[in-house]
Amino acid sequence: MTVTTANSAGILGPLLTRLTGDEKHAPSANSTLDVLWVLYDRILRITPATVDEPDRDRFLLSKGHGPAAYYAVLAAKGFFPVEWLDDFGGRDSHLGQHPDRTMIPGVEVGTGSLGHGLGLAVGTALGLRAQGLLSAKVFVLLGDAELDEGANHEAIAYAAATKLPLTAIVIDNQSATHGWPGGIAARFIGWTVSVVDGRDQTAIELALADRDRDRPHLVVATVAPKGM
Repeated sequence: MTVTTANSAGILGPLLTRLTGDEKHAPSANSTLDVLWVLYDRILRITPATVDEPDRDRFLLSKGHGPAAYYAVLAAKGFFPVEWLDDFGGRDSHLGQHPDRTMIPGVEVGTGSLGHGLGLAVGTALGLRAQGLLSAKVFVLLGDAELDEGANHEAIAYAAATKLPLTAIVIDNQSATHGWPGGIAARFIGWTVSVVDGRDQTAIELALADRDRDRPHLVVATVAPKGM
């Protein structure tokens, strides 16, 4: 399989059209597209050849109920054949409505039930630290509505208290039910914070690269409100 480094719109657009059957989650998937592309094209130290290397970077998709963009990016980067996209959600397909780490090369964790990814990322970062794998970076992508789940706040507080060098990316499309005084960044006490346009790939890259080894980092990627 060929690893693609072409312009994201030019390569991902045709791949996304091959994924059908989950149109109701299309806004959720599309909101993540630019962040996912920047991660796999410019940031993450992982390739199809290194998916089992102990010191690889880890990416966890907590926002797992709209995985079309994730699948398109993985296919573009050669983690699995693009032909798999044509059977998205099929009975014998590798690509389910939620990602499955046992079925898809390069997927670190099965997700779909919202609100668990940040806690899993904290555990992953702790495990890497305990093994002395300090060069491996951990990234987790969440939706803003997931922050309504209380377990996230335990993970936020613990990561800050233990100074875990993980990066959380929150897609802000104003879909949270409850909101929070001061916005999303105000929830992440003890974290460094960057707020970027979620469609500006240069800004996303700079924010993801700007991290402190002694503190967790939050990137809030703002996109158009859900339904617009």
